[in-house]
Amino acid sequence: MKDTIHKYFKQQQLLYGNELYFSINPEQSSESILKNDRINTQQELDTFNESICLCMECPLGKTRTNFVFGVGDPNAELLLVGEAPGEPEDLSGEPIVGGAGKMLDKILIAIGKKRGDGVYIANVIKCRPPNNRDPLPSEVDKCEPYLLEQIAKIRPKLIVALGRVAGKTLLKLDVPLQEMREKTHDYNGTPLRVTYHPAALLRNSNFKKPCWKDFQWIQGFLGNA
Repeated sequence: MKDTIHKYFKQQQLLYGNELYFSINPEQSSESILKNDRINTQQELDTFNESICLCMECPLGKTRTNFVFGVGDPNAELLLVGEAPGEPEDLSGEPIVGGAGKMLDKILIAIGKKRGDGVYIANVIKCRPPNNRDPLPSEVDKCEPYLLEQIAKIRPKLIVALGRVAGKTLLKLDVPLQEMREKTHDYNGTPLRVTYHPAALLRNSNFKKPCWKDFQWIQGFLGNA
C-alpha cells in the first residue's frame, strides 16, 4: 500500500513539479493518508449507525435491549459476519462477546489478527430474536441492506460467514454448513467463505479442527491478497 502511494506522489511530482508535490516526506504522506482514510470511514460508519440505530422496521425493534451495529477496524480486510445477537450481545451492544467472543479472539490471534485491527465484526441481523430463534425471512429482508451498506463502506478483501444461518442467509442457499464450507463464494462482488460460529466450537469440540483449517485458509488468502 505504501509503495503505491509513494509511486503516486512521484508521478505527481514528475507531471506537475514541486509546486503540487508540497515537498512532503513520502513516508509521512502515506501514513497521513492511511490515517485520514481510517478516520473518514469510521465517521461514515458512525453516521450510518446513528441513522439506523432506532430502527423499528420489524418487530425485533420492540424487544431488543441494544441495537448491535458492529465493531472493529473501519478499514478491515477481514469482515466476520454472524447470524444475530444473542443475550450477551443484546446486553453489551457488541457482536460475538462472552465465551464465543473469547474463543473468536483466540482464533484471530492464532492467525496474526485481533479484534479491531484489520478485522470488523457484524451480524446479518442487528437485533436479538426472541429466545435466540433463527431470524425470519422478513427480518432478514429489512436488515440485510444495513449489512450491504457496511460492506460498501468498509470494503473488505474477504467476508467470512460464521455459522450455518449466516451462510445460508448471505448466500441464499438452504443447505448444510458442510456444503458451504471450503468454497469461495461471491457476495455482491466480495469473496465469501463459510465456517463454524465460535459458539458452536464451545458446544462441540469436534468442530475445532475443521474450523481451524478454515482460518488457516483465511490467513493464507489475506497474506496473498
